[in-house]
Amino acid sequence: MKQGSVKIVDRLSAVEAIKRLGEEDLRFLNRLIVERLNLISQARSTSLMAAFGIGDTVSFHANDGRKIRGIVRRLNKKTVSVYTEDGHRWNVAPALLHLEKSAEVGMDF
Repeated sequence: MKQGSVKIVDRLSAVEAIKRLGEEDLRFLNRLIVERLNLISQARSTSLMAAFGIGDTVSFHANDGRKIRGIVRRLNKKTVSVYTEDGHRWNVAPALLHLEKSAEVGMDF
C-alpha cells in the first residue's frame, strides 16, 4: 500500500453505512469523492509532465494508428503542445507521449 493511503478495513460496513445516508449526505460525499479523484488525476498528470521539457523530441500514436513525431513547444496545465515537422500542432496528454530525444539533441523545425 502506498504511503498516505487509507484502506477501508471492512468494505461491507462502508457499503451499509452509505445505504443509510440521505440524499443531501450522499451528494456531499459525492462532491468529496469527485474532488479527491480530480486531485489524484492532476497530481498524476503533473508528475508525468515533469518528464518532458520544451524542445524535447517526442512521439505518440494518433487515433488512426499513425506514429506522430514532433517537438515539445509548451507544457500546458493538462496537455503538452507538440509541433510536427509539417506545421501541425497537437495537444497531447503526457501519458500518451514517448520521449525520443531530450532538448540537448532534439531536432529543430
